This record gives sequence, C-alpha cells and structure tokens, in this order.
Amino acid sequence: MAMFRDFVRKVKNGEGGFYGTLKKTILFFLNFHIPLFWPLSWIYKGLYYFHIFIKEATVILLEIIYFQPMFRTRCSKVGNNLRMEKLPYVIGEGRIIIGTNVNISGRISIGFNDRVAGTPELIIGDKVFLGHGSSYAIAQKIEIGDRCFISSGVKISDNDGHPIDSVARGEHEAVGNAGIRPVKLCNDVWIGANALILKGVTLGEKSIVGAGAVVTKDVPPSCVVAGNPAVVVRHLT
Repeated sequence: MAMFRDFVRKVKNGEGGFYGTLKKTILFFLNFHIPLFWPLSWIYKGLYYFHIFIKEATVILLEIIYFQPMFRTRCSKVGNNLRMEKLPYVIGEGRIIIGTNVNISGRISIGFNDRVAGTPELIIGDKVFLGHGSSYAIAQKIEIGDRCFISSGVKISDNDGHPIDSVARGEHEAVGNAGIRPVKLCNDVWIGANALILKGVTLGEKSIVGAGAVVTKDVPPSCVVAGNPAVVVRHLT
C-alpha cells in the first residue's frame, strides 16, 4: 500500500522523466474529446435528438401501460389527461381524488395515516402541477385547488407525524387528534422549492410561498410569504 501511494504521488507530481511522461499521457486521455468537425457534428447532433426521443418515448410508454394503470388502482377518482413520469409512492390507505389535466413530475410520495381520523383524503383540483420529490402526509385531509403549482421538494402535512408526549412517541403510538388539522390550498397557489406547509394552514387564492419557507399559519390571498416562520413580504395587485 505504501509503495502504491508513493507511485501515485510521483505520478501526480510528475517526478522524473518516466513519471512526467506518464502524467502527461494520463492527462491527455482524460482531456481528450472527439473534434466535432462537419459532418461529424451533424451526426452527433442527430444522435442526441434520437437519444432524447427514445428516452421520452420510453417514459410515455411506461406511463401508458405500466405506471398509470397501477396508480389508478390507488385512486378513488381520476380526471382526464393525467400526466406522470414515474410511479407515485403511496403508503397506507386513503382516498385520492385527482382532477383533469394534472401533471405529476418525477416521483412524488403520499403517506396516509388512518389510525386516528378515519379515512384520510388527498384532493387535487384541475390543471395542477406536482413537482418531483414533493410529499404529502395525510391523517385527515389535504385539499389542493385548481391551477396550483407545487415545486420540487415541497412537503405538506396535516399532522405532527408523532405524538408530542415522549412516552407515547417512544411506544410508537399514533399522533392524537390535537396534532391533526386539515390543510387547504386555494386556487392559483404557487409553492416554491423545498417549502414546508404544516398542519392547519390555509393558503389563500393566488398566494405565493417562497422557496424553503416554513408556513405555520394561514396565508392571506394575493400575497407572497417567505422565511422561517413564513411572513408576508409582499402584497400582489
């Protein structure tokens, strides 16, 4: 091992004629690229578009014959023109209602907790965009209005997830009724990347949540909130 480290050090420093030549040879191959002169550049450009076409066609084919049929078995109602790139990860049992022209980007996760408040519900309106990596933790109800845009990494939860009492938490008991309150996104809401929407929050119509914000209370309509905890930073006209 010591001999190998010494060899690497000599090559890295280019010590002596042999090690210097070896270093130059390694750097040459590491930095080598095919010169894209005409018509080679057109060939590779065509290959690029062909690669993208095959990839997109594969995604569409998997959506039609594999992802959508499986996901629809977990939904109570699905409107027309649902678009999805990957199969959503659904945990637990609950009702999923999806409107028309909904676009699910990448993979989202939906977690139901039906141990306290009966059958939890996730209701998604029309023309909604759900970003990659967004997650929805539901013990009672999360309702998303029409034309809402939810960016990647957003987390929405209508419950605390675990009891506040340490003993109950240690025994893996379910969160109590006091730790559950429904979440509602009114129409035309936009939530920035990696924001966190906590239980009991209502986001007013046309409101915008800044990236990384932690929303702990209701947001008025037509305003922008940001920060932790989120506060109004701008009113929209």
